[in-house]
Formats: sequence, structure tokens, C-alpha cells
Amino acid sequence: MSAPTRAKLHTETVGAGPLLLLIPGGTGDAASFGALPRLLAREFTVVTYDRRGYGRSATTPPDDDRRLTDDVEDALSLLGETPSYVLGSSSGAIIALHLAARYPERVTKTIAHEPPLVSLLPDAERWHALFDDVHATYRRDGAATAMRVFSAVTGLEPLPDTPPEPRLAEMFARLASNQEFFLEHELRQYVRQVPDLRALKRAKDRIVLAGGRDSRDATGLLLPARPNQVLSARLDTAITQFPGGHLGYLTHPAEFAALTRSALTPDR
Repeated sequence: MSAPTRAKLHTETVGAGPLLLLIPGGTGDAASFGALPRLLAREFTVVTYDRRGYGRSATTPPDDDRRLTDDVEDALSLLGETPSYVLGSSSGAIIALHLAARYPERVTKTIAHEPPLVSLLPDAERWHALFDDVHATYRRDGAATAMRVFSAVTGLEPLPDTPPEPRLAEMFARLASNQEFFLEHELRQYVRQVPDLRALKRAKDRIVLAGGRDSRDATGLLLPARPNQVLSARLDTAITQFPGGHLGYLTHPAEFAALTRSALTPDR
């Protein structure tokens, strides 16, 4: 594994109070949480950012062997001097869980919203093969086609064609290059990573496993919600149901923000 590299990260900060770091998923973009930072700004200093390699935090070609480690270290660098709150969604939740496992003293509480820890599933090999096929589709037919296939096989709701609020318009302009980076450097790699489950179990009282209420179809839970089921059993902790599906923070922002507040600071 190569030595760590520094990245100049694009960050956005709103609000006042204890620090809450929002770690975006496969869009990699600070704007991907939509209105959520503004809705939480009365209670928290909310920090969002473009993850390394995405959008305005683009760097030299990544080292896939250490990308997750770099992502965890980048997140760590954005935390406050005192223990901070963290919310990660999708692959951002994978980063958040690795952060909580490696640096428990730096994190007050973590919300892990539908981390796609596919390697925990009993049918993991099938899903890894499907993601390999999505990557092959990307190489052959381009990102737009591959993302349609990805959404179809996972049951993910696609991003809307039109931004639901003005803040997302600029992110949509960056979406094509961000999707290419995700498909090449994250889709197959991050779902194969499993955090230190023993470390997470020691910290389970400071971890909230979040699932989407709508992350299901007629046959049961959709893929994004399934790994948390396995993780909850391994950690002996419950899953908190958040509004919407995998993009609940965009489709139900006010309700998502309210539940985030109560999950992070239940005594306030």
C-alpha cells in the first residue's frame, strides 16, 4: 500500500453548535444532502464536503488500494477538536463506520444510513458479480447506461431528472464526472470492505444503524437496507427507521432532519 496523500477538500459549513459531519455517498458531493444541512443548522455546526476525487476535491489519480483509508483520514481531518457527530449515507456510511471503529474517541455518535456492506450478506458473491457487470457496462456503454443498470439491480430510486431544489442544480452539473469516478473507483471496491466488527460492537451505544422505511418492495428489503440487518445482529443493536428510501434525506428532508436530531441528541 502506498503512502497517504494529502487532498485539498472542498468543504461547506453552516450553523452553530457541536460539529456534525455529513459524509456523502456515491455522488461524493457536498450538495448531495440537499436541504438537510440548513435544517440542522440551528442545533449543529454542519460540515459537508466533496469527497476526495469528486467534484471540487478532485486530486491526482487515486490509489484504489488505499482509497477507503484516505477517505477515513479525510473525514477525521474535518472533525472538531472535541468529539463530533457523524452521519454517513450509502458508501459514506461505510466510511463513517470505519471512522467509528478506528477512532472511537473522536466520534460522539454515528448515524450509518444504509451502508452497502455487501460482503456481510450470505449471497455476497452474487452481488459482487452483479457490480462487476455494472462496471463492465460502464466501460462498454458509458456512465449513464451503467447507472441505470445499477439502479435497476439494486432497487435504488434514481436521482430526479430535475433538481428538487436550487442548491442541487450545480451538483447535477458535476454529476456525470462524479458518476464516472464512482463507477471506476468505488462501486466494486467499497462494497468489499468490512469494518472492524469487534471495535464497532464495543462502540455500539454510539452507533445508530439507519434504514429507509421505503427500502423494500413486494419481495422484501431492497439491497441497500439488507446489510444493516446483518450488522444489527452482529452488534446486537436495533435499526432505526428513517423516512423514505435510500435518498430519504432528499425526499423527506424535514422529517429526516428531525429524526437525525433525536437520534444524535436524544436528551436535548
